[in-house]
Amino acid sequence: MAVSTPEQIDPWLKHLDYPDKTVWQLLEDSARRFPDRPALRFYGRQTTYRELLALVERFARGLIAQGLRPGDRVAVVLPNAPQMVIAYYGTLRAGGVVVPTNPLYTPREFSVQMADADPRFVIALDLVAPRLSDAARDRILVTTRICDYLPPLLGFLQGLREKSPSLPKGALPFSGLLAVGRGAVLPGPVPADEVAVLQYTGGTTGVPKAAMLSHRNLVANAMQSEAWLPSYRPGEERVLAVLPFFHVFGMSVALNLGVRTGAEIDLVPRFNPVETAKEVRRFRPTLFPGAPAMYQAVVDSPEVERWNIRSIRYCISGSAPLPAELQERFERVTGGVLVEGYGLTEASPVTHCNPLFGERRPGSVGRPFPDTLQRILDPDDPSRELGPGEVGELAVKGPQVMLGYYNQPAETAQVLVDGWLRTGDLGMIDADGFCSIVDRKKDLIIVSGFNVYPREVEEILLRHPGVREAVVVGMADERRGQKVRAVIVPREQARPSAEELMAYCRERLAGYKVPREFEFRDELPRTASGKVLRRVLVAEAETAKEEK
Repeated sequence: MAVSTPEQIDPWLKHLDYPDKTVWQLLEDSARRFPDRPALRFYGRQTTYRELLALVERFARGLIAQGLRPGDRVAVVLPNAPQMVIAYYGTLRAGGVVVPTNPLYTPREFSVQMADADPRFVIALDLVAPRLSDAARDRILVTTRICDYLPPLLGFLQGLREKSPSLPKGALPFSGLLAVGRGAVLPGPVPADEVAVLQYTGGTTGVPKAAMLSHRNLVANAMQSEAWLPSYRPGEERVLAVLPFFHVFGMSVALNLGVRTGAEIDLVPRFNPVETAKEVRRFRPTLFPGAPAMYQAVVDSPEVERWNIRSIRYCISGSAPLPAELQERFERVTGGVLVEGYGLTEASPVTHCNPLFGERRPGSVGRPFPDTLQRILDPDDPSRELGPGEVGELAVKGPQVMLGYYNQPAETAQVLVDGWLRTGDLGMIDADGFCSIVDRKKDLIIVSGFNVYPREVEEILLRHPGVREAVVVGMADERRGQKVRAVIVPREQARPSAEELMAYCRERLAGYKVPREFEFRDELPRTASGKVLRRVLVAEAETAKEEK
């Protein structure tokens, strides 16, 4: 009988050797190792690794022929589709820097990000182009249709349904870019410490900051993620890519990890609860990185109990806390292992994860990834490190930590100190190295001088059988400074009242932590990666109060 090594049980004990490679070389390596293996699957249409590499190199030559110079930025405004993958790796192959951009942005949001990143090229869906027209002015705009890479019949039918918008003058079709660069010479690999991606963070606060993620950062995080998955089989796995690639979690743990290991990547351009559950049944993925809302959608599907979806082996959950009840139910239905991890854009993004096998601690985000160090700092005196069990600001250090913020040296100096990244999250580390995130510093609620951590109250609410989702925010209060407000998505079969939930909380929480207000909704506002927009909930509550 085989005996597990300490590194298999606790992957954080591993040390990895990180090569001086660029991100696009992950694809080059897999195309050499697995040339005929499907790399992408898009509504049934498959693209092999050999075919994908050829398309990427044609795209890179097209960019060069159109004037791209090393270091030029290329904004990629696409959902999870083959064009997104081609543009991402093609830009890096040409020596450019990718600026992933959410296609759902408004014209104002596009303008703010484009003004900051100043990309030379913008690659976008034709349906998005009208909203981009002002932001893309004086830039080379390349457009594509979602139906262009669908299977022939499905693409034809979709093309009939889609009404092509009028494109800005001078826009170049994606297929045209692939055709124009046949004679262009591809450059050699750039140094691994060069910037590969400008990944924006802080957009929910209205102040965009671009984390400069190097090739080394992104290659390291893909390798760390692979090391965390025991018995992972290069050339055999199937990844369900429902997390958007324009979000760093999807980029690293679905795209880069999948490509590095020769996995077949199933591209899902838009999260839809019913369709996602069906895709799990059809595609039979072995790796399903996601957010709690996505896993909830799968287990809440009415027919899930009779579907055979037990192909899933690994699930790493991020972007929001993972309720213990959801974890248990998902594992029971799928037979796979679902664990909570932690990360942030500035760290490419993953820094911590619970072991998939061995001890998992409820309420913890696990231990650090290989070669990642952690500290808890005194929020009032960051030069002082706190001990086990003490709450303070989490700081991390490792090969995945960003180079800094683009064109923002003052902001960089605030969060990067001697290679340590101050995360802005309040946490604690126990004597065994398991880290628990108490809350974001900015989300901390102070009631009459007492600290209230939203996550603690949310965990209590989520244990109530009538609560499906719960988010706790702080609201201004004349007497107490702030008061606790809970926004609830109830379960249809057992909708609780505000009085019932308040009484439930009073039995389990100190009085100052009990929500004074309850709001019931059918759904919560979220980012594309599934993270709840707390700022929106607060703003809407304040507006409603003013209108009364």
